[in-house]
Amino acid sequence: MTELENLRDQLRDFADARDWDQFHSPKNLAMALAGEAGELLENFQWLTEEQSRHPSPETLAAAGEEIADVLLYLVRLSDKLGIDPVAAANAKMLANARKYPVHKARGNAKKYTEL
Repeated sequence: MTELENLRDQLRDFADARDWDQFHSPKNLAMALAGEAGELLENFQWLTEEQSRHPSPETLAAAGEEIADVLLYLVRLSDKLGIDPVAAANAKMLANARKYPVHKARGNAKKYTEL
């Protein structure tokens, strides 16, 4: 069992013990995920580019907590939808490699439709 599968199973057990599965619809989990992503963003909202590259220990700790929340909701949502997030990410990386070939995209922030 991978670490991600272990985390998925822990989340299942956590929700089951609290009778929360009734609240964990894909819609609710996606909304919670978006909210946590917003909380992650708050940690960087008013920082300069340089400050965001070298956050204070406090900002780093707060960002770590929000990253954990995002990951937990993402794993739970993936589980409820029957999606293997690692397989989906690998497929997306292949698609991105086709959309953004190195010879066109290197050092360029344009969207693939503009390359």
